[in-house]
Amino acid sequence: QVQLVEVGVVLVQAVGSLRLSCAASGVTFIAYGMCWFRQAPGKEREFVAAITWSGASTYYAESVKGRFTISRDNVKNTVYLQMSSLKPDDTAVYYCAAGPRSTDFSGEYTYWGQGTQVTVSS
Repeated sequence: QVQLVEVGVVLVQAVGSLRLSCAASGVTFIAYGMCWFRQAPGKEREFVAAITWSGASTYYAESVKGRFTISRDNVKNTVYLQMSSLKPDDTAVYYCAAGPRSTDFSGEYTYWGQGTQVTVSS
């Protein structure tokens, strides 16, 4: 059974930072590209960042470029999202996902985590 479990601090102040983790099990982690999406209340799910299976290439949404960093540890089967200079607009449920390709299209991803709420207060 494939499971992706996100872990992270729930509430953080603006301009603060935090790191989300997503641990994978039941899947050959190194075979998958990994990503983070987010969904704010009343909005569609949007791409945040992606990383290739090796970690050699990363991709970011313009809204987070320079503030967020995606990384992975293929020994620990975990993908991370380091978030800094947080803004209230970053408030959303954050999801990790695994798929054969690292793209910004949610339909390319096969497995999804349950999501973790991040709230940035002003």
